[in-house]
Amino acid sequence: MGELRRLALPEGTVRLRFTILYAALFLVSGFGLLAITNLLAGGIQVTRVAPGQAPPAEQPSLAAAQQRVHQLEAQLAEIHATHSRQLLVGSLIALAVMAVASVLLGKAVAGRVLRPLRTITAATRRISAENLHERLAVPGPDDEVKDLADTIDGLLERLEASFAAQRRFVANASHELRTPLATMRAALDVAAAKPQPAPPQTTVLADRLRSELDRVDHLLEEFLVLARAQHGALADGAPVSLGNLVSQAVTTRSAAFAAKRLTLDDGALPDTAWTRGTPALLSRMADNLIDNAVVHNGHGGWIRVATRTGDASAQLIVETGGPILDPAHIAQLAQPFRRLAPDRTGSETGSGLGLSIVAAIVAAHGGRLDLHARSEGGLRVTVALPLAPAPQSVAG
Repeated sequence: MGELRRLALPEGTVRLRFTILYAALFLVSGFGLLAITNLLAGGIQVTRVAPGQAPPAEQPSLAAAQQRVHQLEAQLAEIHATHSRQLLVGSLIALAVMAVASVLLGKAVAGRVLRPLRTITAATRRISAENLHERLAVPGPDDEVKDLADTIDGLLERLEASFAAQRRFVANASHELRTPLATMRAALDVAAAKPQPAPPQTTVLADRLRSELDRVDHLLEEFLVLARAQHGALADGAPVSLGNLVSQAVTTRSAAFAAKRLTLDDGALPDTAWTRGTPALLSRMADNLIDNAVVHNGHGGWIRVATRTGDASAQLIVETGGPILDPAHIAQLAQPFRRLAPDRTGSETGSGLGLSIVAAIVAAHGGRLDLHARSEGGLRVTVALPLAPAPQSVAG
């Protein structure tokens, strides 16, 4: 039974359509040839020659001869009918055998014709953002298949140039864009440090400008992290504990928890949820999740964080309370500059990039981000990353 499954043709493929086309053309030709053969064979008739009038003395012998002729004609007709039946049966058997052979030959020919396309498909699937320098380089004559391969090579070349330009921007943007910000901040510090006291309006303006510069600098850093996660090549990964990342993120934000009088439930952080990736990006992911839970929360609210393993994945769950949210709006929060209404959370100072950066980091590590509006109110964010074994020093 397994052998029959392997021999069966895959459904809905070009190879199947080519096989059916080749077999149908052969069968139509075979039926036509069979029909012509039987028509020609059926058109052969035994010609009867009427004898001339013989003299009276020869009448008895003539009657005997005519009877003999009739017998021979009957025998010939029977032989002709038997021969026609044998020819028809033999043709049908030959047609059935050749029908099976045509299917097998059609499958083989179709596979041979489509082999270059399968090679192109497999090579294209192997090429990703990390190895765009590879090319198909299909040899052979200048036919349609080679033209398709050359077109794909041209597309890969343009993609490689685009990714290279994106990475150059990520590498240079920090220096090129932060230098003016640093110059403006230094000018403010020099103006504020003059011996003569500055007017109160100037001091207030300087503090406001310094706050805005800090906000722009933070926004620029968010852009760079997002660009790196989306288009940058990740370094070789290292084992990372999701529980440790969350614990560090919560510890460094204790002042923010106290300022909003938030209740934290972090009792479910077992040291079993390990993944493999870039520690800096994964740490930023955990920081953004905790920041999002703090900022998008009301005074006196609560936050629950937990890690677990399941389905070959290490999962990080962050839940917050609050009013009931619209699931249609929740599904868009992972897109840049998408925020919920500020009158609900007072988050009008946010950049709208926090969860989009989380989504980009999770996707870069081959994971999945799930945003779910809790039926009781609030939001549950679940991050699922590929599970990795804990280091020997920890496991031991």
